[in-house]
Amino acid sequence: MESPDANPDVGRPGRPAGGWRIVRDDLTHPDVIALIVLHLRAAHENSPPGSVFALDIGGLRDPAVTVWSAWDGDDLVGLGALNDLGDGGSEGELKSMRTAPAHLRRGVARSMLDHLVAEARRRKYRRVSLETGNTAPFAAARSLYATAGFVECGPFGAYSDTQFATYYTLAL
Repeated sequence: MESPDANPDVGRPGRPAGGWRIVRDDLTHPDVIALIVLHLRAAHENSPPGSVFALDIGGLRDPAVTVWSAWDGDDLVGLGALNDLGDGGSEGELKSMRTAPAHLRRGVARSMLDHLVAEARRRKYRRVSLETGNTAPFAAARSLYATAGFVECGPFGAYSDTQFATYYTLAL
């Protein structure tokens, strides 16, 4: 199987984290596509109708969105994306954070979160925000964001308040 960073269009590998490498992704590797499909399926299974804001492949290919994948050798361990909210480059949104099921509780999500926040800082964003669910299946995500310094906030960007959503932001 070809290494995900062997494709010159993918970008340069990120610094190693937890023994894996984080690379800018071009959304063509079958394992990446399968993890996005899993992410969307789980979002729909654990969310009420009309409350899923996860991006599909087409949405993740939007020029305002940059996706990174984390790899342990040839094994995909996780994904994350940063969406430029188009407000003059001062705010970003975290999207599509997902750890591959075989790699849960290894620090993948925290490493990807740290990578995305570092990229937001590199882009000179003033803040980075996110939306997630407020029910039990999303508890680990909410805990991760809180321990990373994110604080609850109201809806941002194009979001409107729902009883299901929780919004977080981090001033940079």
